[in-house]
Amino acid sequence: MTTQITAGVKISVDVVYQPEYSNPEKQHYMFSYQITIENLGDHTIQLVSRHWDIFDSIGEFKQVDGEGVVGQQPILEPGQIHQYVSGCNLKSEIGYMEGYYEMIKELDGSVFLVDIPRFNLIASFKLN
Repeated sequence: MTTQITAGVKISVDVVYQPEYSNPEKQHYMFSYQITIENLGDHTIQLVSRHWDIFDSIGEFKQVDGEGVVGQQPILEPGQIHQYVSGCNLKSEIGYMEGYYEMIKELDGSVFLVDIPRFNLIASFKLN
């Protein structure tokens, strides 16, 4: 598990290679990841958007931006946790992702960024 705290928000990531949804012969490697977002601060916050940098070991780089996470823009009161599962496919067995969430403090409407720590995407057969 990879964890990082930024501006009072703790982000933890767990990754699983999905061999049943992968097809190495066609350069298709599927990974799922579970993200836990925990509001350690004193104010209610809302996640409004995300930014991902996705790196594939064959040299490809993608950026993905969008509203919320898996169709939601969760609001977290102090001490609350939000979890979700999503996925990423690569053309090789190894890569990584990192990025940030754009959050808003409910108290004053101020916008702040929360880092999503870099996490590796490695097919389990490459780990020995």
